[in-house]
Amino acid sequence: MKPVAVITGASAGIGAELARVFADNGHTLALVARREQRLEALAAEIEAKGHPKPLALPIDLALPHAAAWVGNALAAHGLEPEYVVNNAGFGLVGLAADLDRAEQLAMIDLNIRALTALSLAFVDSLGRRRGGLLNVASVAGFIPGPRSAVYYASKAYALSFSEALHVELKPQGIRVTCLCPGPVKTEFQARAGIPDGEASWPLAVPAAQVAAAGYRGLMAGRRLVVPGLANWLVASLVPRLVPRAILLGQIDRRQSRRQSRRRR
Repeated sequence: MKPVAVITGASAGIGAELARVFADNGHTLALVARREQRLEALAAEIEAKGHPKPLALPIDLALPHAAAWVGNALAAHGLEPEYVVNNAGFGLVGLAADLDRAEQLAMIDLNIRALTALSLAFVDSLGRRRGGLLNVASVAGFIPGPRSAVYYASKAYALSFSEALHVELKPQGIRVTCLCPGPVKTEFQARAGIPDGEASWPLAVPAAQVAAAGYRGLMAGRRLVVPGLANWLVASLVPRLVPRAILLGQIDRRQSRRQSRRRR
């Protein structure tokens, strides 16, 4: 079996940039997402740079047996994971009671259940290869999120779960890193319902830099990576210094303004 880096949500945004970073550092890739044409285009781009052509796996990770399908597809090609990157996920802006319930449950399936399944499915091969696991959460995981309640909660889960795995899997030689970017200009915003004209996050970090920071952190065995000074301040200081009630109100007002702009 040959080693491979499995990257989910690789069809766009941070996931595509992570694929480029891993490829540039000599890793053979398996790219997982729903949009086959996007995956094939990225695989061709990576091959054109002189790297091995990635295996494209068009799989909907929100489905119950997706992790097993990924494992079977890799085995059929004589591959086993050395690294797993759980980047697939989406968010929604709006009141939880008003948003479509099925869509919010699908968010839980992708952001939590699929991440958990893929984090645990390949522990044996990650250990044999002395590889690692990179889970993409968000600075949203450090704070509560009115009007985006399920998304923020899902990222809090990803953060807590990944930090615990960092400790649990370390004796097996497996590195586990949680990457927590702030808002990044990608297709994520449109999917979440965030207006195109919204002002950029202060000191925003581009997707390519986020991916590079995540890769470096994983290779160094870091537990947590928060790219960008503004994001680090939000993650490390705001939850400790700002009273919870005030923080909840501020986030609620910000998300409410987003919804108002979207309706115009």
